[in-house]
Amino acid sequence: MHRPRLRRLSLRDKLLAMALGPLLVVLPLLGLLLLLWSGAAFDRLLTAKVRADLAVADGYFERVVADVAGQAAGVAESHALHLALAGGSDERLVRLLHDARGQGHLDFLNLRAPDGTLRLTDHGPAGAEPPGGPRPALPGTGRATATLEVLDAATLGWLAPALQPKVAVPLVSTRNAAPTARTREERAMVVLASSPVRDADGVLIGHVQGGVLLNRNLPFIDHINEIVYPEGSLPFGSQGTATLFLDDVRISTNVRLFGGDERAIGTRVSQTVRDAVLGRGETWLDRAFVVSDWYVSAYQPLVDGAGRRVGMLYVGFLERPFTWLKHAALASIGLVFGAVMAGAAVLSLRWARSIFRPLGQMAETMTRVEGGALDARVGAVRGDDEIGRLAAHLDRLLDTIDENTRALQRWNAELDAKVAERTRDLEQAQAQLLRAEKLATVGQLAAGVAHEVNNPIAVIQGNLDLLRGLLGPAAEGRVRAELALVDEQLERMRLIVTRLLQFARPTEYAGYVDSVDVARAVEDALLLVGPQLARSRIELRRELRAQAGVAINRQELQQVLLNLLLNALHAMPTQGTLTLRSADWAEPAGGRVLGAVIEVEDTGPGLGPDVEARLFQPFVTTRPDGTGLGLWISRSLIERYGGELTARNRGDGVRGAVFSVRLYSEPPPDERA
Repeated sequence: MHRPRLRRLSLRDKLLAMALGPLLVVLPLLGLLLLLWSGAAFDRLLTAKVRADLAVADGYFERVVADVAGQAAGVAESHALHLALAGGSDERLVRLLHDARGQGHLDFLNLRAPDGTLRLTDHGPAGAEPPGGPRPALPGTGRATATLEVLDAATLGWLAPALQPKVAVPLVSTRNAAPTARTREERAMVVLASSPVRDADGVLIGHVQGGVLLNRNLPFIDHINEIVYPEGSLPFGSQGTATLFLDDVRISTNVRLFGGDERAIGTRVSQTVRDAVLGRGETWLDRAFVVSDWYVSAYQPLVDGAGRRVGMLYVGFLERPFTWLKHAALASIGLVFGAVMAGAAVLSLRWARSIFRPLGQMAETMTRVEGGALDARVGAVRGDDEIGRLAAHLDRLLDTIDENTRALQRWNAELDAKVAERTRDLEQAQAQLLRAEKLATVGQLAAGVAHEVNNPIAVIQGNLDLLRGLLGPAAEGRVRAELALVDEQLERMRLIVTRLLQFARPTEYAGYVDSVDVARAVEDALLLVGPQLARSRIELRRELRAQAGVAINRQELQQVLLNLLLNALHAMPTQGTLTLRSADWAEPAGGRVLGAVIEVEDTGPGLGPDVEARLFQPFVTTRPDGTGLGLWISRSLIERYGGELTARNRGDGVRGAVFSVRLYSEPPPDERA
């Protein structure tokens, strides 16, 4: 039923439908899909960031808990405490506890008997202990312990009367919070540590118990915020915040109350977050309403020594600037698509008109010829495309068959030449597009790996700092060299991450330039490949004569040398000779010294003509497990500092290859500028 109607459509209508159909259907669908995907991807990116922020905050919190345990252990194991206990003077013990509390930055410190009853506090003899007070770890644990505990007002007043004014927190009415009849939070959240005290024979003679109050502990929460959100870390005017909750009440926070300068202590978390975190023990990673605005938030439960969920740790940043950015980006995409659609529609209409108008003239001409008007001709038409040429050919065909045949042959030859030219252009464009896609894929992979590696680096650094705190003076003794080596390797890992980011976004990163001693840089690189050299039968020769330093980042030069050394070792899998040379290079005719040249020479198979021509291009490798990026990245690093990385065969019939690094002692004028 519909086919006859389609057949009755004019050529003009069919061309318009073909030109405008994809624009009015396909392009809007693609734009809608792109808008939806972009919004979801942006939200996932914000969630990933706040997850990483929470991991950093939690690492610092665990470090503080461990530091409190270390302070208690230090007092319990101190010689001064044992002397005071041997002297039997309570006044001397109280003074010692008071001084140790101040030196250890603790809020209270007390001494307990072996059975756990309180003996002395840092402010004097102990009074009657209220029921349910914090008891130390059971005798025989043999180590200091620290947990998060919630104490009532009476217990804290008995341990540290001076802290009582900081404990009570009046509750502030908060939107979306769970209903409650309470008006004040009277309990105290403390980091409580206990360490056994033993005499020379190992007999338990007491316990040292210390703690830090977290209620209104503004320096503590501000330090967490500075670590997670340092100045300038959040773009577009967003603000980072951190909060410590007792149950669902903010007891320490840098969130401001309804946009003012007063901190939102006493406000409460929304019931949705409370049910998820405190009720079900989940980690919240989503947007949440914080006091008076929406934040991209992360909450995780805090448990006491008995495993009960007693509070929450929160970090987050203001969502509004990112929402504006997302909406602006989506609006820009929509405007671009709309403009493209409008422009394409106009062009399609003009092009369609340029097609059906000459065709209509030809159809009319053929109708007239069929009617007997043998002198009818199409005449001149606008445009010089295929349709215009077809009209001219039709006119010539009506003149003579021979002339039309010759014109058709010329047209075929021209068409073949254009097809061949377009084919060559297409092949070149496809090759460039394939290379660009490979580089973009590797850049995205490098940025993702760098982001994921940063998290374990932060965890390792936090645990290393914790180890130093636990070791105390021993960290500067027997294991000082080992800890220094771990610090150095962590720094190297950070620099490796920076190199990955340089590959992903090379214009955003640049190494710190210093004057590097060539001989020392070579020896440092040799130290890193020492195990490979030790397992092989490769002879190592050093000819290090360079006296001038070179202007480059030391770690980046070490990265380049390490890559050249590993390539040389792979070229000599069983045996050979590895020669390292360095020399100064100067201006012609004995002028001033400009820099130094470093050469890495091997006795491997050398460079084939095909490999030598493409050696420093990306993804060129001779090893099945190679990536083909090492030499390309190395040359990029050297050229960034005005230097040069070249390769050649040894020549004179000798197998092997020589890689030369030429660097300036000072950055060239264009680099310094």
